[in-house]
Amino acid sequence: PGRCAHFVRRKGRFCRMAPAPGRRFCGEHGQQEEQNDRKRIPCPLDPKHTVYEDQLQKHLKKCNSREKPKPVYFVQDINAGLKDVAEIPEKQVSLSSLSIEELQNLIIRLKKASNGLELHLKEQILSHQALQEALNDPKNGESAFKHLKQQASILGNMEKLHLLGPGRCFVEFGAGRGKLSHWVDVALQNVESVQFLLVERATMRFKVDGKHKRIDSIFERLQVDIQHLCLNKVPILEKTKLPVVGIGKHLCGAATDLALRCLVESYTTCCDGENEEPAAKRSRTAATGVAPDTAADNGKYTEDRKPVAGIVIALCCHHKCDWTHYVGREFFKSVGLGPVEFHYLQRMSSWATCGMRETTHKASTSEESEDQPNDTEEHEQTFNRTESGSDTLQGILTVEERKEIGCLCKRLIDHGRIEYLQQQGYKAALQYYTESAVSLENVLLTAVPSPSLIQEPT
Repeated sequence: PGRCAHFVRRKGRFCRMAPAPGRRFCGEHGQQEEQNDRKRIPCPLDPKHTVYEDQLQKHLKKCNSREKPKPVYFVQDINAGLKDVAEIPEKQVSLSSLSIEELQNLIIRLKKASNGLELHLKEQILSHQALQEALNDPKNGESAFKHLKQQASILGNMEKLHLLGPGRCFVEFGAGRGKLSHWVDVALQNVESVQFLLVERATMRFKVDGKHKRIDSIFERLQVDIQHLCLNKVPILEKTKLPVVGIGKHLCGAATDLALRCLVESYTTCCDGENEEPAAKRSRTAATGVAPDTAADNGKYTEDRKPVAGIVIALCCHHKCDWTHYVGREFFKSVGLGPVEFHYLQRMSSWATCGMRETTHKASTSEESEDQPNDTEEHEQTFNRTESGSDTLQGILTVEERKEIGCLCKRLIDHGRIEYLQQQGYKAALQYYTESAVSLENVLLTAVPSPSLIQEPT
């Protein structure tokens, strides 16, 4: 009652739109009620919905899928990375198409490339007082409790790196509903001069931004793909020039690489270019491995340190990485691997979280994001597609062997990111920030600027 009477066969349910008073069908399916000559056609901007043919031009002017004016901070492909398309193989062969000998050779090369790398990460499972009340709330379901534990550990790691403080702009990549920024704001309730930029390319329902009414904190959403985000053109950041802290919870695949390049290349380079100063004038910084204190100068970055105070990102979905955007290409080349091998290894990385079909649902459930309600379905589809080509491997590799190889692929991809950050002047590390029972994607990437070296004047 009160809903459209049209049955949508593709979805196996009735249309959920509310029709006009006195009608059985919504405007989309009203042609079933109105027996006239008006014809409905697919919208040329988005064929998922239809429109009356005689009203097409009027509809195109207000269609939600129409191209909207680009914001000032939109710069086409500024963080995309690889420009030489010749380096990308034209046709990528699926993993299931490899022969047993080719697969074994690939695994040998993977293990050889991993020799000497730190593969056993330390556990740094922390918590934060800001979430204690929520963690002890008996009304929380299992999924909500898991997300809270992860958010608490992320905040605990941020606090350990001295990133929770005044005079900061927190940029949450892949923000979804903005829950991570919400808890950072709760943790900084008595702190002044704090900004939050929530980067999300899609429109979101049930955002928590409206809960933040404090005068001292500013929340602003940037609806843009990270690939095209130029931070130094964001008006509020351009005006205040506060040091940036990049954060993210389960930032899928290539989005992590785009975010890293956004922070340490396109943004840092532009800011450094405006504030160049000889190295002899740089101030002395102790080798503490934590972010410098910004309270002394009202938080504004100056010539003696980078405009990015730190990076804290919970990694996710290595099977969605892309050679074009990957920041660790130079590392891969240094160990004798290229785009073809990267394609196979990023597909094999999914073995770490879906080695057995019966665990696929568990894997996707543990990664279900409260920030992105449809994320569970997306993960399940991806895992199933990845696994479908791996049936031929049954009998060649045991479940445990596949899981071990998948973890090795993840660590190799992550190590490329660590080396990239080190080359850009950051002290970077990987650690387990939560138990695998809470999330199978339980690795946190952290980075703070490396101490500046002194050059005494001659």
